[in-house]
Amino acid sequence: MITREPTLARLAIAQGLMLEPFGITEATLGRALATIAEHRVDDADLYFQTTRHEGWSLEEGIVKSGSFSIDQGVGVRAVAGEKTAFAYSDDLSEASLLDAARTVRTIAAAGQNRRVKVARPVRVAGSRVLYAPTDPIATLDSTQKVALLEKVEKLARAKDPRVVQVMASLGAEYDVVLVARADGTRAADVRPLVRLNVTVIAEQTVAGSVRREVGSGGGGGRFGLGYFQDDVIESYVQHAVNAALTNLESRAVAAGEMTVVLGPGWPGVLLHEAVGHGLEGDFNRKGSSTFAGRIGQRVAAKGVTVLDDGTLADRRGSLNIDDEGHATQRNVLIEDGILKGYMQDSLNARLMGVKPTGNGRRESYAHLPMPRMTNTYMLAGKRPREEIIASIKKGLYATNFGGGQVDITSGKFVFSASEAFWVENGQVMYPVKGATIIGNGPEAMTRVSMIGDDLQLDTGVGVCGKEGQSVPVGVGQPTLRIERLTVGGTA
Repeated sequence: MITREPTLARLAIAQGLMLEPFGITEATLGRALATIAEHRVDDADLYFQTTRHEGWSLEEGIVKSGSFSIDQGVGVRAVAGEKTAFAYSDDLSEASLLDAARTVRTIAAAGQNRRVKVARPVRVAGSRVLYAPTDPIATLDSTQKVALLEKVEKLARAKDPRVVQVMASLGAEYDVVLVARADGTRAADVRPLVRLNVTVIAEQTVAGSVRREVGSGGGGGRFGLGYFQDDVIESYVQHAVNAALTNLESRAVAAGEMTVVLGPGWPGVLLHEAVGHGLEGDFNRKGSSTFAGRIGQRVAAKGVTVLDDGTLADRRGSLNIDDEGHATQRNVLIEDGILKGYMQDSLNARLMGVKPTGNGRRESYAHLPMPRMTNTYMLAGKRPREEIIASIKKGLYATNFGGGQVDITSGKFVFSASEAFWVENGQVMYPVKGATIIGNGPEAMTRVSMIGDDLQLDTGVGVCGKEGQSVPVGVGQPTLRIERLTVGGTA
């Protein structure tokens, strides 16, 4: 959905926060971009941002810390060929903006034969309407935020006497951005983001030996703190407690090559890392991805369709516009096993002769944009989860993951399963501990043998790192059966 009225409203909010108080006008933006265009550049933009963040944390039954921060500034970029010049400042003034513009234009030679022209009049870009322009920090007062964390702690301890410690945190962010491009585009976004996390430690004594295990839960999205009603809190706490109690009963798992079934939802983080990063435009333009040059080729088993979709309402990874002013899209990356395309920002799209896909993202005004994922997930198949588990003769059923590492060039990955079960003859036998899953992303996608009908997205906890920048993302998938993955164990 693209409507003009909300787009103008967001632009007005952004101008009121970041331009008008500092005497920056549309004419100022035009002068800055024209200054850059005095040299031969292919592209130029200005990225204004103001971010307010608040965080609270509880431990040992006490809210021990609270924080509030404000950050604002502008990033100024010029692009010539494959080269990029970038300057940023937390001083939102005309003098600082023009100084940054003069600095970045030095990337290209001076002269009148300009490649980019500063457009007149300006054009307000169309965009999505995926979430309300809410300031989530103001949706609950301080007393209510403390009470929310105390409710989490009380509920977790009441679940089971083996729960001996509870930690909870609450975060809210109000982020406003404005993009001014040399082609005359003006775009803005007002981005709320909230997150509630709970971690529990469970303890039990067996034969005089004390064992402790950890479980966690949580979620959030682009809305106010009122989202965290009793039923939502209950689901987060129950998940955390179940994970800790399950791991108290876990056993070591033997290593070897075996069938692995991945549960729905958050296990899609393996898809994100092992496949998603390899489909970002910069790696493919440079030929460093294992997927480079393979458009139109089979890269996964039949039935495997992978999307990156920044247009899902209220989702953590969704954006009305990307950080270059383009409306986000529903991009089909792999369709029925065939590679269809890559995720692109402006620079890599121009150099590869394709259009941007709404995936230009940056951590803040102090960082350069690059092609990044939004919400990356695999579409559902037709098999019930119970049928997939029942099909395992001997193997691993992994329902939750911790950290992992991926080599983009080779596609090799290593992931630790934070919650997993040993299955024999179709029966879940017992939880296992210390299992790592080792494989090659592209090869693993060709070994998908069963796809569940139970697609789930994660609850809203994903953070993606790339080249030192972190951005919020979403992941998801249905239950998947994958053949011949290597499981590392401790038995």
